[in-house]
Amino acid sequence: MTDRKARIGVIGAGWWAVVNHIPVVKANPNAMLAAVNRLGRAELEAVRQEFDVPHAFEDYTEMLAKVRLDGVIIASPHVNHHEHALAALAKGCHVLVEKPLATNAADARAIVAAAEAAGKQVVVPYGWNFKPFTDEARRLIAGGAIGRIEHVVLQMASALDDLMAGKPMQETEGAMFRPPASTWADPKRAGGYGWGQLVHALGLFFRIADLAPAEVFAAVGRSPSGVDYYDAAVVRFENGATASLSGSSTVPKHRSVQIDLRVFGSEGMMTLNTEEERLEIRRRDGRDIIVPLAPGEGGYACEEPVNVFIDICRGLPVENRACGLVGQRAVEVLDAMYRSAESGRMEAV
Repeated sequence: MTDRKARIGVIGAGWWAVVNHIPVVKANPNAMLAAVNRLGRAELEAVRQEFDVPHAFEDYTEMLAKVRLDGVIIASPHVNHHEHALAALAKGCHVLVEKPLATNAADARAIVAAAEAAGKQVVVPYGWNFKPFTDEARRLIAGGAIGRIEHVVLQMASALDDLMAGKPMQETEGAMFRPPASTWADPKRAGGYGWGQLVHALGLFFRIADLAPAEVFAAVGRSPSGVDYYDAAVVRFENGATASLSGSSTVPKHRSVQIDLRVFGSEGMMTLNTEEERLEIRRRDGRDIIVPLAPGEGGYACEEPVNVFIDICRGLPVENRACGLVGQRAVEVLDAMYRSAESGRMEAV
């Protein structure tokens, strides 16, 4: 179908869909924004008018039934991703599912299985996965640059103490919509730093390293709204490797997001730091590899995942750098992390 535009629908036309996904679709000459869905008649009409969308629905099932679509972008609240993804896949659509793919491991696996059965793709828009340095890190690890992976240290921190505490996110003042506390700061609706942010770092790691998580032990520090401000976890992978995982919501607002990944292997180690824009291999035999990164290259890629999704919907042979399995493994770790924080025990994924 490469001779026509991909017909894209959006379920959950809220803050991030309006700020990023919808404008990217509208700007892509090979895509058509065919339909949008969100709750709230007035808010839905505002989106329809702002982006000149031909079809707008409060009921997503009506949208899927009435409008022929090639792909659906799912940007609804975290707890609705599973329901919405399965419905779109059942209609024969590829899906781009915002992070997290789901809010428990079973639901994530169900989405991946449904996509495989339908012959469709799942894209989880982990922006860093679509950066050239991530491709290079993945190539080096797969090529044995550090040998067998034995231990991982993965840290992420963001300036989101307001959002995780149930307050308006400072950076979104003046936006058409703002991130709702019901999504980000309610512990009963998969709010908190793990589901909302640490999932980015996990998605990046599982793109670079083909490891399957086995069990997790964790503790969390709570925000004023009761969700996790801070995450501290130990992960064991099926190959016996271990990991130390850390997340924090309280970086000062004038500082950028931090991701620091260190992978230790039988022959050396890899360091990837997005804030410092550093990718390097340090080998025990001294044959080190330094990958130069240009200033600004460590920044998050917002547009690339959507444009790749559009190409997938057009039937082009493009690489999906954030496939369903990557999203599934991130969810498996987080699901076990939250269960462990409640039980005080090591939890299987």
